[in-house]
Amino acid sequence: MDDLISGYRRFREVAWPERKQLFERLAARGQKPETLVIACSDSRVDPQMIFDAGPGQMFVVRNVANLVPPYLPDANYHGTSAAIEFAVRVLKVQNVIVMGHAQCGGVHALLEGAPPGAEDFVAGWMKIAEPARLMAEDSGIPRDQRQRFCEQCCVKLSLANLAGFPWVAERISDGDLKLHGAYFGVATGQLEMLDDDGTFKAV
Repeated sequence: MDDLISGYRRFREVAWPERKQLFERLAARGQKPETLVIACSDSRVDPQMIFDAGPGQMFVVRNVANLVPPYLPDANYHGTSAAIEFAVRVLKVQNVIVMGHAQCGGVHALLEGAPPGAEDFVAGWMKIAEPARLMAEDSGIPRDQRQRFCEQCCVKLSLANLAGFPWVAERISDGDLKLHGAYFGVATGQLEMLDDDGTFKAV
């Protein structure tokens, strides 16, 4: 905690005076981000840093393996779906980016089994991505390449699940909401975007 408190103090001394007026405007008018980013909780993958975005520009949801569950409104707890609903229906974002990344621990758990200590929730959560695991297993690609392939399949699966939310599909049909897939290389810093041909291409 000492490092975090020291960082906060640097923020107050250096960044806050420079950004005080920006935050005052954001506080006065409320948030109006144009983009929802669904990213992984991995500490190495920070959407705001990757996109060089400032406060108020992006509404960010982070969870294990950047997964979007199927549309299933019931009495259970749905943190990711609730955030998507708020961003799409209330904030009226114009873009949704699902961003996967290399060396994803959630995808590794999907392919190899959850590590000790992650059985209560991680294993069950990753069942959302079972179709991606099957695609990886049936792909015929070398085993050492399956993780990357599965990580990218998870992005595609999440986009497909997003399109199954009726109010997401409606806004896409109306032409005022677009879905995008992205993939970030932790070691390379390279961002790839999902093309219309189904492949990820460097930008």
